[in-house]
Amino acid sequence: MLVYGDAPRRETVSEKLDRIRGFIADAQTAEPWIVAHGLLVAALVEAGELAQGVADRAFEAAGQRDGPAADGSAGMALTHALAIAAGLSWREGLIRTEGLAAATARVEREAADGPLTIKLPEGFAHYGLYPETYWEVARALAGRDLRVIGLRSIGTTLSAMVAAGAGAPCPITVRPVGHPFGRTLALARPLPIPPGSEVAIVDEGPGLSGSSVAGAGAAVLETGGLEAERLHVFPSHANGPGAQATEAVRRFWSAVRIHLRSFDDAILAAPAPRGLASWVADLTGEPLGALREISGGAWRYSRDWPHGLLPPVHPWQEKRKFLLETSSGTWLLKFAGIGRIGLAKYERAVALAEAGLAPAPLGFRHGFMIERWHGDAKPLDPHGPERPRFLAHLGRYLGFRARSFPAQPDQGASGKQLFEMLRCNVEEEFGTGRSKDLEGWPAELAARDGDGLRVETDNRLHAWEWLVLPDGTILKADALDHHAGHDLIGCQDITWDIAGAAVEFTLSPDEHRDVIGAVERVSGLAVDRAKMRFATLCYTAFQLGYYREAAASSTTAPDEFARLRAAADRYASFLSVLLAVGKGSNAPPGD
Repeated sequence: MLVYGDAPRRETVSEKLDRIRGFIADAQTAEPWIVAHGLLVAALVEAGELAQGVADRAFEAAGQRDGPAADGSAGMALTHALAIAAGLSWREGLIRTEGLAAATARVEREAADGPLTIKLPEGFAHYGLYPETYWEVARALAGRDLRVIGLRSIGTTLSAMVAAGAGAPCPITVRPVGHPFGRTLALARPLPIPPGSEVAIVDEGPGLSGSSVAGAGAAVLETGGLEAERLHVFPSHANGPGAQATEAVRRFWSAVRIHLRSFDDAILAAPAPRGLASWVADLTGEPLGALREISGGAWRYSRDWPHGLLPPVHPWQEKRKFLLETSSGTWLLKFAGIGRIGLAKYERAVALAEAGLAPAPLGFRHGFMIERWHGDAKPLDPHGPERPRFLAHLGRYLGFRARSFPAQPDQGASGKQLFEMLRCNVEEEFGTGRSKDLEGWPAELAARDGDGLRVETDNRLHAWEWLVLPDGTILKADALDHHAGHDLIGCQDITWDIAGAAVEFTLSPDEHRDVIGAVERVSGLAVDRAKMRFATLCYTAFQLGYYREAAASSTTAPDEFARLRAAADRYASFLSVLLAVGKGSNAPPGD
């Protein structure tokens, strides 16, 4: 099934430097310490992205080979300087920015301005991966003759933290190439590893194959004079490589020295001021007990679901979230992303809350959003007596998003990419014979390429995503970032969300027209009804693929697997009906 995608963004060197300088300036005056520290780390993440983009630009110019480049060295030096400052802040609670102005000025002198292709550091955006954990564990290697190699993308920032923690020289970075399950390095010259030194390889993985780190390790060992026991690997988890790892890769991972410090040890269980509960105490008050984790679907057990049916979840894709009890009540602490990513989500949350559409955030602290936990809320029953009022609210909600959250034209899958996903998932689910039902769509997409105004769509309108408060207020939970996930959908025009509503709530023709009308009134935009059938097909095919993949990768209890499979089966049935109707009709699914 085709579900996931890589969505790089385009930024310039000057835009990156402006943002880095802004975060550094804000960190110098912000209070309390954790806010200032978070802004310093935000500058670090931006610098890591800058260094990655500049290095990849040189990599492409050299025919996809890694070699020395002055502008890349300047970007990495800035990232390293910020990592040293972030480490000092983490250890001693001091915001020191001496030398950072000179480092940014060097990048401005040496790195040609112009567009960069920036790859999203997914661990910082989605998975609660904190650079400080790499700095902490690297301190055990201080005093050694260590050379650090980061794997682009996210390894750029993480390697700077390892070098800072270990007191090692500025790292170099490399871009693994080749098949996703058989990565190697493409080097213009041997890696600069002095005789007698030790080497640290730094990345977010291992993933399904663990081959990126293993491929880098092979290149290091080929330089000669280095034994595997002097090769150190800094991963993000202790699970080892996944199911696609070869026997040789598994031998590599078992031979090298692994260095790991988890978020739970470094932050969750840490005392003040590094502990998560202490980050938010100025907002919530002091904790009355330990934080209670509700990640991985545990949040479901705090609600009484209509008809007793628990929602399906893909546990490893859920963001970390915790409940905090204080004298002021119960608070939800949910990971939203480090740096600019999380700060943008906070601004989006404020806008939605001020419009009365989502829970109000209390604040943002270094990657975590804080909001009141509505323990007295009940889940929405979309087929119960609240349905008419809910559908009216849904139209206002989607209209507000369309009006308030515009996106760039390249911030999501194109029509051609959506069609390829649709075709792939249809053929994998039903066989190649059903693809004949899609004939004619490519020509129509080519004629309409570029149509529509992209917005930061919700992309997740499922019934369990809504809460009903005791006073009848309806709120959209988890409304901030599904357009910026690591799937291939991204931002679309608002027909995507209208199609999602039609599928999730089986809208009748009248209900469908009412929702479209509400969206148009609130947004002031005309909804392209001619695109509705295609959007509905693609939405359903994507959800089918998502839940099939979730079920296939599930190692959870049988009842969880059954829920995932049942969800996929529902979308498969719906998609089969839509295909039978044919392209010729632009009527909504309920027709």
